[in-house]
Amino acid sequence: MKQKLKYFFYSLRYILYFTVLIISFHYIYKLWSGHLYFFPIKEQIDNLFKYASLLLYDQSNWLLVNIFNVDFTTDALIQTFYFKANNGQLCFVEVSPGCTSLKQWMHWLFLMIIFPGPWKHKLWYIPLGLFIIEWVNVVRITGLVLTSHAWPNQFHFFHDYIFKIFFYLMIFLMWLFWVELFVEESKKTLKSNQTR
Repeated sequence: MKQKLKYFFYSLRYILYFTVLIISFHYIYKLWSGHLYFFPIKEQIDNLFKYASLLLYDQSNWLLVNIFNVDFTTDALIQTFYFKANNGQLCFVEVSPGCTSLKQWMHWLFLMIIFPGPWKHKLWYIPLGLFIIEWVNVVRITGLVLTSHAWPNQFHFFHDYIFKIFFYLMIFLMWLFWVELFVEESKKTLKSNQTR
């Protein structure tokens, strides 16, 4: 019982650290984007958001056409999907620069750079996480089109609760995998080497 309680508090410490880092970055990002307007690299960040939203639109479009065979029309100029919902209502989903996963990429980078662990694994795990985050976002946009097609009046519910939670849940699971596989394993290896 004592050992389980010790492990619980040990795990809780990691989760609190994760939470503090995520919330801290949220406010740092909010300050940088909202009050400082991405100073001193606003133009580069704006261009990156435009490129990332076009990429997200193209990837989601490919998935909707080739995997789900959804009947819709698109306007590539404004990166918008138009379709008729099951109830006959005309709907649209726009992929704006704010839809990109760049903020989550920055969350991931901030979290992984600051969080402990061996750099030889961070060098491949960070890019893998960025790749996964991008494709989770593609699934999110595709899911918004599909759920809007089935339940057109529930767009905000799916956008604000289901897919946003899914997005951060995936980041949490990737971080958890990192802690269990690399941070804890490297500590066990270090302890076993010290006891020899």
